[in-house]
Amino acid sequence: MRLSFHGADQDVTGSCHLLEAAGKRILIDCGLYQGGRELAEENAEPFGFDAAAVDCVLLTHAHLDHCGRLPLLVKRGFRGEIICTAATRELARIVLLDAAHLQEEEARWQARKEQRRGRRDAPAPLYDTLDALAAMECFGRTARYGEALELAPGLKATFVDAGHILGSASVLVENAAGGAHRVLFSGDVGNSGRPLLRDPAVPEGVDVAVMETTYGDRLHKPLEPSVEEMRLAIRDTLRRGGNVIIPTFALERAQEILYYLRADMEQDLLPRSMQVFLDSPMAISATEIFRRHPECYDAQTRRLFEHGQDPFHFPGLHYLREAADSMALNRIAAGAVIMAGSGMCTGGRVRHHLKHNLWREDCSVVFVGYASRGTLARRIIDGAATVHVLGEDIPVRARIHTINGFSAHADRDELLAWHRRAAPRWTFLVHGEAQTMAAFAALLAGRQVDMPAKGQSFEL
Repeated sequence: MRLSFHGADQDVTGSCHLLEAAGKRILIDCGLYQGGRELAEENAEPFGFDAAAVDCVLLTHAHLDHCGRLPLLVKRGFRGEIICTAATRELARIVLLDAAHLQEEEARWQARKEQRRGRRDAPAPLYDTLDALAAMECFGRTARYGEALELAPGLKATFVDAGHILGSASVLVENAAGGAHRVLFSGDVGNSGRPLLRDPAVPEGVDVAVMETTYGDRLHKPLEPSVEEMRLAIRDTLRRGGNVIIPTFALERAQEILYYLRADMEQDLLPRSMQVFLDSPMAISATEIFRRHPECYDAQTRRLFEHGQDPFHFPGLHYLREAADSMALNRIAAGAVIMAGSGMCTGGRVRHHLKHNLWREDCSVVFVGYASRGTLARRIIDGAATVHVLGEDIPVRARIHTINGFSAHADRDELLAWHRRAAPRWTFLVHGEAQTMAAFAALLAGRQVDMPAKGQSFEL
């Protein structure tokens, strides 16, 4: 068996790992790099392997940094099978179509920019809507948690619940041949004890683990204080007469925040008359998909569905799909809680809301997710006095709240517990910044640990 690394290597986006076993070439994830312009340009570079020679893709979940280059993979010759859970397939469709739309918009904007400079070279999008639809045609068998799928004689893959987002999985690949024959890919590992999804499942006694380390050097704030901090930030902003902007990831984070807002309003911890705007077509579609997969939830949330309750809805919640409705929010000076994508503020409608609210002292911006280096969200979180938003320099006068207890990623102690249960003889650390990985690797003293660079390969 040979394992090579082609993304999320000493970085947190672009997950892509290639396993060669039993005469098959198996790709685990094919994600988009997200962040600054240098990362965006890296998306267009060669994969580091022949896309046409890949036999299948095992997709751990539908976040863009894990599935976002699948249309490019197909565009460059992949004709194999993409295998994932049912919920991941549904979520990946809306994520990939949205990404294609954004790629097309960016290409049109760049073309207009070049025309104004008297140049006729029109940059092509990384991929377009037809490429995304072609990628969806490659989705084949549906993985069910705990059931092995044969990839080749003597080679099988088993998806287990990663507890990260709806449909997310860690993937165990087992090769009947000798040597290191049980290889576990963590995907992104979720937190235990969350109200929506089940706790992560961990196959035990594996030979090799490829594991994420996004928060491998720190602990999350406990969940209840995080919920309370968000509640107090909202109440304080409403009292000051401003708006609350919550940059929101469309998958899992939006639904989790809706869940807590509903619960707080039902307990009169937040005003029942509060107006909340979910200004994200993708998050709205994702919420509809969440309603179709109660089999992914923990017992507490399943009971709500069984009693006819919708955990993601409450009076005062408005779904905004149309751009005109989104623009109308700019006329609301006070009392609005606006949830809009993207979570890292790299695109989407949230930038417009930041442009209209970030300079106001009576407003607040509440970050409830991870922000990669080079993103607008990271610059605001790091204390920038002024940020460039949609062609303008906007002073940062709003109150900034960073609440990391909502993270869908396991923290240091959860990752260590995951590693202890898997008990691998050889561990590859991925999906983390280099400094974070080094800190986590130091906690695995006495184990064989590697932090691969992009393009590096290993014989197992």
